[in-house]
Amino acid sequence: MSTISLRLPDSLHDGVRKLAKQDNISINQFVATALAEKISALTTETYLAERAKRGSKKKFEHVLSKIKDIDPDRNDEPEEPGSDQSK
Repeated sequence: MSTISLRLPDSLHDGVRKLAKQDNISINQFVATALAEKISALTTETYLAERAKRGSKKKFEHVLSKIKDIDPDRNDEPEEPGSDQSK
């Protein structure tokens, strides 16, 4: 495990102290979790961008073409007990 020294503005330190206390965790644990969440968000964005580069509109349209056409006005929802849809 590594140790870092971090300088924070007083307002930010006060905020993290209050939030950590509300969650009954240490400031260290709060900051480590927040950093993990940020890394996850950024790496997910990169992952999705890389996946998008491998995508093919032609293949996508081919897959969509396999879906049966349906009447958009058709109501496939089940009837509620006691309802009369013939009205």
